[in-house]
Amino acid sequence: NTAEKTESIKTLTKQITLLEANIEELLGSTGLLSKQVAALKAEMDNNQQMRKTAEALREDEKEAFEKAEADMTEAIGQLKQALEILGEVGADQTLEESAEHEQFMAGYKDGSSLLKLKTSVKQALLAANSFVSPKQSRRVESFLQSPFAGSYASNSGEVFGILVNMKETFESNLAAARSAEKAAVKAYEKFMETKREEFKVMEDSFKTKQSTMTDNDGSLEEKRTALQVAEKQKTDDEDFLEKLLPMCEKKAKEFEERNMLRTQEQAAITEAIAILDSDQAFSTFGKVKATSEGATGFLQLIAVGHSPKVSSDAAMRKQAVEMLQQASRGSSKVLRVMAMLRAGNPFTTVLAAIENMKELIAEEAKVDKEQLGWCKSERKENNGKKKEKEAQIQELESAISGLEETIDHPETGLKVMIKETEDSLVKNSQNQAEETKARREENIVYQKNVKNTAEATELLQTGIAALEKYYSDLNEQQEKELELMQKKRADPEPPETWSGSYKGQSTQGNKVLEMLNFVLKATADEETAHHDAEQQAQTDYEDSMAALKKAEEDLQESLAKSQKELAEAEKSLVMKRQELEKTEAEKLAIEQYLEKIKPGCDFITDNYEDREKNRGLETKALKNAAKLLKGTPAFAAATATEKKESWGKCRKICSKEEAHVDCKACLAHVSVPGYCAGHPGTAGC
Repeated sequence: NTAEKTESIKTLTKQITLLEANIEELLGSTGLLSKQVAALKAEMDNNQQMRKTAEALREDEKEAFEKAEADMTEAIGQLKQALEILGEVGADQTLEESAEHEQFMAGYKDGSSLLKLKTSVKQALLAANSFVSPKQSRRVESFLQSPFAGSYASNSGEVFGILVNMKETFESNLAAARSAEKAAVKAYEKFMETKREEFKVMEDSFKTKQSTMTDNDGSLEEKRTALQVAEKQKTDDEDFLEKLLPMCEKKAKEFEERNMLRTQEQAAITEAIAILDSDQAFSTFGKVKATSEGATGFLQLIAVGHSPKVSSDAAMRKQAVEMLQQASRGSSKVLRVMAMLRAGNPFTTVLAAIENMKELIAEEAKVDKEQLGWCKSERKENNGKKKEKEAQIQELESAISGLEETIDHPETGLKVMIKETEDSLVKNSQNQAEETKARREENIVYQKNVKNTAEATELLQTGIAALEKYYSDLNEQQEKELELMQKKRADPEPPETWSGSYKGQSTQGNKVLEMLNFVLKATADEETAHHDAEQQAQTDYEDSMAALKKAEEDLQESLAKSQKELAEAEKSLVMKRQELEKTEAEKLAIEQYLEKIKPGCDFITDNYEDREKNRGLETKALKNAAKLLKGTPAFAAATATEKKESWGKCRKICSKEEAHVDCKACLAHVSVPGYCAGHPGTAGC
């Protein structure tokens, strides 16, 4: 019990996990189906509304066309009539000077035809108002007011042409309207057919999804019930396992006690048998009525009876019944024959029933064979289809899994790649902006530095120029003073103060100039360094920007490619999921069909051989019973009697010799010579 309950708990734990997973899967499927059903319902309602709108528009268009067609047809008829009247009047005008004029104009004296002409043309003018010019309309109306005011020929030609043009225009418009109506009807029918087909597809999908949701609800209820049962059973098993050890100890103790009692009981029975089975007990029991007679006696008496003698026919019936009983196996057909035999029916009736039963058995065998073949064919075909659908489902699931991984993989999926590419583009744009900003700031610093060095150079150059000019002028003055002193006479020596001309800081001034020129050169070098650094920085910036632009283009191309691949993958995923849903529905339909034919096909498949064997036994038993019955004297007598009765009025003649010509001729209802003429070899000819 411990091992059994432990294994049960393990199995139930696994079962509970699977049931919970199945319940979650069914809930997810039902939720998705609910959304799809709602979307389908909205699309179906929209489809119906579009068809209703199209029907209303078609009715309006049809009504407008029929009205226009009727108006134009009526106008054409009126114009034809007007043209005919004008033609007749014009012909009559040509006879105005002839002797027959009065005769030909007799029909117009009452003015009824001219009034009819006016009415027809005016109605036609109203209908043709949209395409007849005002001038033409006035010309016709003027003619109608006084058709014979002057020469008829001067007015009728122009009016006749106007009316002919109106008639042709009406006919052209009518043909165009009919053609447009035909095209509109065709387009409407095509539109309605397309919408009906769309609605049928949506309706089938809607019903399928509704059915699947219903099945899901049923499965969900079953699985929840199964989950509750499994959880309860698991709890019971765990509780039972906790109580099992003390229970086992108690049962072991009870078992020992029961074994001890059973041993004592067997010992007492053995002792009682030994006492009752002794010679002394037999001798004693024979002297006592209670132990030797009646229901309590130990002596059993066997009664032997003798069955009455039965006739040979009854014996045959009994033997046939026994033979059929052995082969019947509860067959209703054989049982009916047995009942007829027991009831003493005539052998001919029984034999006819036997033949009927044999035919029924053969027909049943044929039906069973056809059903077995049909079941094998249907199962083979549908199992093959089911395997194909399973393979398709596996392939589609694999494809869907691959597409989902392609789209949503956390490291290599298209969505992640697109996000990374977009982030890289943002980073690239930021880098371009930052480098451009840094380049501008560096250039501003460069411009300041160059400006400072330029100002310093200018100041140094100005200072150096001033000092050089001063010391140059001082040297010239000293040289002039020296020349002047040499030309003068020697004067008395003055008291000692200073001697020579004023030299100032000329000696140190040269050093200052050298220093200033050194500073000027250093400033110029510094400015050159600024220019070189700026040029290098600009080159580096341009190279970096070119690289960033190239990277940006590559990223944009990669992003466009990934987005295209994502759109194609998502489209393919939707199509694969729809195809999977359709294939699963087809597989479910096949499984339901196989489940539907399973009871009948299982029965015929499992029992066909036994049924064939039983039919063989039944047929053999029926044949043997018929053979047995046909061998009885009663059957022979009955057959002979039946045959004699079939001879009718020839019975007396044929009873002597059936093969004789007298019997043959009598049965053939011909004379003896006539029969012999056709059958010369007959006995007696």
